[in-house]
Amino acid sequence: MENILSVLIFFPAVAGLLGFVVDKNSARVYGISVAVVEFLLSLWLWMSFDGTNAGMQFVEIIPLVPDFGISYYVGVDGISLFIVVMAALMTMLGMISMNIEKDIKNMVISLLFLEMTMIGVFVALDAIVFYLFWELSLVPMLYIIGAWGGPLRIYASVKFFLYTFSGSLIMLVGMLFMAYLYQSISGVWSFSITDWYALVLPMNYQIWLFLAFFIGFAVKVPMFPFHTWLPYAHGQAPTIGSVILAAVLLKMGTYGFVRFSLPMFPDASTQMIMPIAVLSIIMIIYTAMVAYAQKDIKQVIAYSSVSHMGVIMLGIFAMNAEGIGGSIFLMLSHGIVSGALFMLVGVIYDRRHTKLMSEFGGLASVMPKYALIFGIMLMASVGLPLTIGFVGEFLVLLGFYKVSVIGTILAGTSVIVGAIYMLSLYKKSFFGPVTNEENSKLADLDAKELVALVPLVVIVIWLGVYPKPVLGPIDNSVKALLGFMHEKAQTTEVKEIITLSKNIKEAK
Repeated sequence: MENILSVLIFFPAVAGLLGFVVDKNSARVYGISVAVVEFLLSLWLWMSFDGTNAGMQFVEIIPLVPDFGISYYVGVDGISLFIVVMAALMTMLGMISMNIEKDIKNMVISLLFLEMTMIGVFVALDAIVFYLFWELSLVPMLYIIGAWGGPLRIYASVKFFLYTFSGSLIMLVGMLFMAYLYQSISGVWSFSITDWYALVLPMNYQIWLFLAFFIGFAVKVPMFPFHTWLPYAHGQAPTIGSVILAAVLLKMGTYGFVRFSLPMFPDASTQMIMPIAVLSIIMIIYTAMVAYAQKDIKQVIAYSSVSHMGVIMLGIFAMNAEGIGGSIFLMLSHGIVSGALFMLVGVIYDRRHTKLMSEFGGLASVMPKYALIFGIMLMASVGLPLTIGFVGEFLVLLGFYKVSVIGTILAGTSVIVGAIYMLSLYKKSFFGPVTNEENSKLADLDAKELVALVPLVVIVIWLGVYPKPVLGPIDNSVKALLGFMHEKAQTTEVKEIITLSKNIKEAK
């Protein structure tokens, strides 16, 4: 299908509009049905994708404002392909596991519109189209947190919106200036990202433009010190909101660095390796320690999520194939694992209406299926070998080892600290005697919850044991990206890094 990307983007939105005429009693089944079709379309995209082709595929270009070079321009490569599949998968499984009765129809419609914006961001190759999808994603998530969240939901939703919207306005200024530079050099306006790749800019321009894009992406990641909105958003969001936020929305920031910052500003990216590495290491260690201090299970996972995003950032700015490829794989594994962990927290919250560790204990004897799946996801989160979490973290640390041995050792402490706080959480909640009488009567996972969680367990083990089907296309596109950066770079630092990476690949 030539227009499969447009179908993937707009099918959920059209279904969302039709959802207004669907009876509220049928809304849940309707939403799940649409999400299943969308996921099957994403699998079709994967099956049709040529893994040996490192370039953009399924490209569509439709002029929108020709005088200013704005077009509906979309495409997918190995870097974005699996994030699109993951977005469709997590939306589908999130809807299946969703246990919301209040105003379910509007929740389903909001999720479908959110799915449109997420996929739009990951396939857009025109900066204005990218920006529109980026900003539109704030609206349904703002509504989801504000309408279905906890007691501080309004504060959390407004803080989420203000942080991300303010950061993206600075990014928009950078985009407009890039278009102006392209026009001043070529004589024509263009907002095409691939056209901007051809610009070779002086270092002073690169640094300022890099910083403009950095603010927009860093808030979304969220990098230290822009991370303070995320614990509130996770803490107050309903389970489905936390699942989508952790699994997909945070990846927009890290994806932006790979799609925009590295290829457009290779020299500035090289200059910023160590400052960003320092911020990333602070983010990894600081939020891991904060996670250990939490008493709320959901807050532990929320801060753990920030720590893992720091590892992803470290890999991106390793500026070699192992680091960047590992980061993209870690985006997927973090999305799968953190999404599953938030689902599991939602399961216990629906039964007890509390997330405090002190309220639990001995759950393994009462809910053995729940304890087993939680344990598997916990081990994947801390990077146990033969789980999906190990592959990406190992590649990231391997890649950054070539940049800084000390930095790699410091970042590697996240594995140790992560194991401490996660195993501590598991011990307090699942082992020992059942001290609270209310817990002795809790029901184990039901069929609906198993349908949502078992596929994630399979993926965690499958891609942990055999990651090649995903790593292959990612590696091809990453090597093409690094090769392009090598040709475009004006400084020897980038060229030396790319050459080293190529030599290592050839030796293998």
